[in-house]
Amino acid sequence: MLEGWLSRHRNKTNFALHMVGIPATVVGVGLVIFKLYWAGVLVFAGGYALQFLGHIIEHNQSGEEQLVRRIFRKK
Repeated sequence: MLEGWLSRHRNKTNFALHMVGIPATVVGVGLVIFKLYWAGVLVFAGGYALQFLGHIIEHNQSGEEQLVRRIFRKK
């Protein structure tokens, strides 16, 4: 599983954006749990946006995009 993730994040910029974006999404969820809804939503969305930007830079699909394509059988 980790090998697959690492293979989709070889570009240094993509990797760096994920190292910021992943913790941001986790913090965003925490903020929502503690009822700081707007801050949580903004931090979560920002973290996700950084990750998707990384995949645009690396010219590959995110794990979510791969999952949706498998579900709808579009490759």
